[in-house]
Amino acid sequence: MARKVSKKVSKKITKKVTKKVTKKIAKKISKKVISAGAGKNPSLALGQVVPEIVLKNSKGIDFSLGSQRGHKVVLYFYPKDDTPGCTIEGQQFNQLLPRFEQAQTRVFGISRDSVASHDKFACKYGFQFELLSDVDERACRLFQVIKEKNMYGKKVLGIERSTFVLDEKGQLIGEYRGVKADGHAAEILEKVTKK
Repeated sequence: MARKVSKKVSKKITKKVTKKVTKKIAKKISKKVISAGAGKNPSLALGQVVPEIVLKNSKGIDFSLGSQRGHKVVLYFYPKDDTPGCTIEGQQFNQLLPRFEQAQTRVFGISRDSVASHDKFACKYGFQFELLSDVDERACRLFQVIKEKNMYGKKVLGIERSTFVLDEKGQLIGEYRGVKADGHAAEILEKVTKK
């Protein structure tokens, strides 16, 4: 009887210790992954040509970054469709779109939302620019915009609101991270129209 009890106690202790150790190891690994993805991507230094990206637009049609050569390009990454900050940012880019077009600049919004979600969001607010779906996070990883965030007390990985400006040759000429939604479109317009 005493042996059975000690075996049970031993199993419980082993289980608890294993759980704690596993959690600690998992935490360390996730921290390393997050810190490895933090900061600027050395392959995307200012002045370098951004590699080709092919994503689906809100109509499910392939969008190719390479097809935009000859125009300046604004790629703005945002966390989620139809949320307050992302809606404000999208509406402001949309209001200023004629002025971006005058400056020979094309605007594209990118998030991890699906094509269907983008279509609904764009239709609801009448966006005249394309929203690009990055469900597999290829563009997010390339530009390193995935960051650890605190959501309702839980740590999650999400898109840090960031914008990148490319020149007519596809070279990265501007990088803006951790931006505020309200007023950001106007700041970017000012930068692309500066002589």
